[in-house]
Amino acid sequence: MQRLNKYYGISITTVILAVVMLSFSSCGKISRNKTLDVQREGIPGLHAWDVSTVISDSGITRYRMESPEWIVYDKVQEPYWFFPDGVHFEKFDENLEVFAEVDADSAIYFTKTEKWTLMRNVKAMNLEGEHFETELLYIDQQADRIYTNEKIKVTQTDKIINGIGFESNQRLSKYTILNPTGIIPIEEEGDTVSTSEIMTENNNQ
Repeated sequence: MQRLNKYYGISITTVILAVVMLSFSSCGKISRNKTLDVQREGIPGLHAWDVSTVISDSGITRYRMESPEWIVYDKVQEPYWFFPDGVHFEKFDENLEVFAEVDADSAIYFTKTEKWTLMRNVKAMNLEGEHFETELLYIDQQADRIYTNEKIKVTQTDKIINGIGFESNQRLSKYTILNPTGIIPIEEEGDTVSTSEIMTENNNQ
């Protein structure tokens, strides 16, 4: 596991605030307002680079996460983690077996609600080796739900399914393509599959 570098140093914003406060104190009383509190909320509580770590919940390992940059905003009203340069994570089951992998060029994780927003070049893979590609994907951990209203491409062993809108459980084992727009057979060019057959097949997995 790579070393996790934590940043707790004094930021440029903090230095500027200190200079301004000293200037005001030489002239008279400082009137406290909400501006300082807002600026303080904008300062991350943690800033780390080249992160590789395991995330646990209630003593149970949930997933392994890797990212070039990890910024934690824990003073804002809705605390969140920000991954500006991408993130990769592997989700574990109760036996610590990986059942899904997800990559994205950028991501936000809201810690209180346990919701992910994955953005740009989002790719996922389930235990069966099926691949999922989209530009925007939401993960609601508490509801065990993954979904998007954007275009989605699902590559199975024998065909590629394109559509708009997608819903699934976190294992990506039971999913629905809401509006399929095209099917491309991979192995046998003569195969034809109807939209109703696709939705029935995926919902019964």
